[in-house]
Amino acid sequence: MISAITAARCDTKRKILLLEKLPKIGAKLRATGGGRCNLTNTLSNNDFMAKFGREGRFMTTALTQFDYKKLQNFFLEIGVASHAPDGYRIFPTTHNAGTIIEALKNELQNLNIETICDSRVIDFYKNNNIFHVKTTLKLYHTNNIIVATGGLGYPTLGAEGDGFTLASNIGHKITDLSPAMMPLHTKERWVENCRADTIAKVEMKVDLPKSKKLTATGDLIFTKSGIRGPVVLDFAREITPLLKKRSEIPILMNLTKGKNEQQIQYHLQDEMSKNPHNTIIELISTLLPVSLSKEICKLCEIDETLSFTKQKGTSRDKLYKILAWTPLTINGHDGFKMAMITRGGVSLKEISPETMQSKLVNGLYFCGEVMNLDGPCGGYNLQWSFASGYLAGKLLK
Repeated sequence: MISAITAARCDTKRKILLLEKLPKIGAKLRATGGGRCNLTNTLSNNDFMAKFGREGRFMTTALTQFDYKKLQNFFLEIGVASHAPDGYRIFPTTHNAGTIIEALKNELQNLNIETICDSRVIDFYKNNNIFHVKTTLKLYHTNNIIVATGGLGYPTLGAEGDGFTLASNIGHKITDLSPAMMPLHTKERWVENCRADTIAKVEMKVDLPKSKKLTATGDLIFTKSGIRGPVVLDFAREITPLLKKRSEIPILMNLTKGKNEQQIQYHLQDEMSKNPHNTIIELISTLLPVSLSKEICKLCEIDETLSFTKQKGTSRDKLYKILAWTPLTINGHDGFKMAMITRGGVSLKEISPETMQSKLVNGLYFCGEVMNLDGPCGGYNLQWSFASGYLAGKLLK
């Protein structure tokens, strides 16, 4: 939608056709941010790109052309004000994704951009410098194509990997694909006893020799079969590719807002001095919810009915260690049907970062999640989609 609008604005004589295979446009956009539509965030371009890892610099031109401030101005021009209530995440002031979609639809109409829904692109090929596009409805002919199909996450919202097939058919390499930004399953069953509370500021890290640098921080929620919450959505980007190589991924979690073993020891001893008759479970509960405190006691083989001083020294030492870094084992996930984004896509080596045009086929452009570039929660992936879409539309030949 951004690409079509930008292309039309740059050349009013250009005829533009937007093909959508679902009955309505913007289905996945409507679901973003829990329906509130976290458009982008207030990070500088350099900090923003760093969140995408080593491939992040690919976005340099796109973000320079269309950063978060220009994105906010774009939407303001078409009637949607936005704000950052927490100083970081930017939402439409309505906190309703429908507002964004309606504004985009209206602008498409204002620019006389033809939109055809229920029209799936089956294949396209190039002959005599013209693309021939076969759809479920008819055959089209065009000088340029922009592929903005997304990935494989949430297939019910239209993301079924069409773009990967189309790009591959015309000669592009597709990197390894993994579901990302999703809940994870755990081997341990005690997690289902701790579902009542959200644990804030949890730090997670992979407990494997070659993956020690893989970390994430955020709020955690335990589920019947594993873990979810913002920290898990971010961490899943790193975990799902590892699960293709190993059946189980050991992780460690700091559930005590960053406290180390020594700080935990001092905290418990201080609480004990204030309330010497309290049981160990009452002491631990000054750090964690009661349900989680009980499971920690089981992991440490501690009698929760006894006071701190009546516990074995070895049990107390184990408690400090477990409270500092609680072990958990990731052993699965629900696949692309529950994935918000896809990790992997059309190889960036075959796309010009200055134009979003294919290096293999002139007139073919890519934008958004169909490319091998994904970021964490917090407006990163939408901003990248908007910026890359803007660049492709602006530089369309």
